[in-house]
Parts: sequence; C-alpha cells; structure tokens
Amino acid sequence: MAVLGDARRTILITGASAGIGAALARVCAARGHDLILTARREGPLQALAEELAAAHGVAATVIVADLAEPEAPVRLAEAIAARGLSVDGLINNAGFSRTTGFLTTDPADHAAMIRVMLSAPVELSRLVLPGMVARGWGRVLNVASLAGQMPATGGDTLYGPIKSFLIKASQGLWLETQGTGVHVTALCPGYTYTEFHDVNGSRDQVSAAYPKWMWMDADRVARIGWDAVEANRPRVTPGFANNVLAALGGLLPDALALKMVGGHAKRLDRL
Repeated sequence: MAVLGDARRTILITGASAGIGAALARVCAARGHDLILTARREGPLQALAEELAAAHGVAATVIVADLAEPEAPVRLAEAIAARGLSVDGLINNAGFSRTTGFLTTDPADHAAMIRVMLSAPVELSRLVLPGMVARGWGRVLNVASLAGQMPATGGDTLYGPIKSFLIKASQGLWLETQGTGVHVTALCPGYTYTEFHDVNGSRDQVSAAYPKWMWMDADRVARIGWDAVEANRPRVTPGFANNVLAALGGLLPDALALKMVGGHAKRLDRL
C-alpha cells in the first residue's frame, strides 16, 4: 500500500466511469491508494470499483453524482463525510463538449458544461483543500486539455476557454499551496483514445482528420498525469507533438494562430 506513516491515502476521482478518469483510477489503485469514484453512471463505476479492489486490495467507494447539478459538489462532499472518509487527493476529470456551434447549442447544455468543467472543480477544490493543508499532504490533478493552450476554435466554442481557465486556476493553486505538502497539476492531453468523441458525435470526423501518431492511449496519459502531480509540476502536456502544438499556439501571431485552429474546425465540419 502507498502509505505515509500509518495513513492510507484516499483519492476522489470525478468522471471515473470511463476514459482518462478510469485510467487514473487504475494508476492510483496500482500505487496503493484507496479511491472514491464518482460519475453519473453507477454500473461502470461499480464494475471498476470491484476490478480495482480485487486487483490491488484497495477500498473503492462508489458515489453517483451529476456535477451539472448546482448543488452536486456540496452533496458529494457531504456523502463522503457521511461515510467517514477524508479526501487526500482530488482528480477533477469529469467533462464533455458540444460541437454544434454556439448559436445552435442549447444554452442549458452550455450551462452544464460550465458547471461540470469549471464551477465543480473550483467548488470541490475549495471543499477539500483545507483538509489537505491541515494534514500536510494532498494532490490535486485537474484534467484540462491541449485545447486550453491553443486559440479558441469554432464549433466547440466554450470547451477551450473553459480548459484555459482550469490551467490558470491550477497554476494559481500551485503557487498558493507551496510548502504545504499539497501538489497541484493541470494535465493537458491532446487527442486520446476514449469514448469522449463518441459521446459528442465527432468520432468519424476526428478519426478521419488526424493520423494515428497524433493519438495517445488513456493509460499512458494517466501515468504521465499522476507522475506529474507527484512531482508537483504545475502543468504537463503528454506527447511530443502536443508540446509542439502548445508552443506554436503561444508563439504564433493571433491571425496566424486563428487561421490554424480555423482549419482544424473546418476539417471536423464545425465551421
């Protein structure tokens, strides 16, 4: 077991039912951490909890929650406390996108995106960080995106800006928690093999538009992300190609950068 003294570490993972969230759960369990797994779908969460408990002997608690509901973060924290658990690590992974364009997307869907990927990570961090600081140990891993390091694109208009916020908020928390034993990292993956693009309906477009060498598997992304938060790196972007793209996004003049991401949106039939 991964212990410090006699303490067992417990990691809360949002969006843990599939993709990078499930991969991060496997990484944490393999390193001996107990888990609190949350998402909207109970079946996949329960199956994952049973898998990890059997494989690694860790405790894996399932709490179903929909972070698009305004009171969900507080209710989740209350449910954790009611089980007598403390959160030593927080992985804010839950997320989704809408690729139908700003003017044709239901405003309720955009509001849900903001709550799940922006408001909920902020609220959950505020709820659990005081305990981490008091205990002198904590890990916060915010799953952002390469999109957060690039100019915003059309079609999925709010996704990149939300992820940019998450990166900046992570950097601010990293500065504020120096010397406390709490580590904070923003994980910024590029294209990753998960169900993400199936859910938003863009699987065929992204598979046709981008070669296999641009894609990474979720297990590798998860290992890179957890290693980075253990090392207390404020930000990590997995993959050489993704780091090149992130650098270009920061160095190119706005007009050229927007032309580049506009071409990306057109290849995906979003403009």
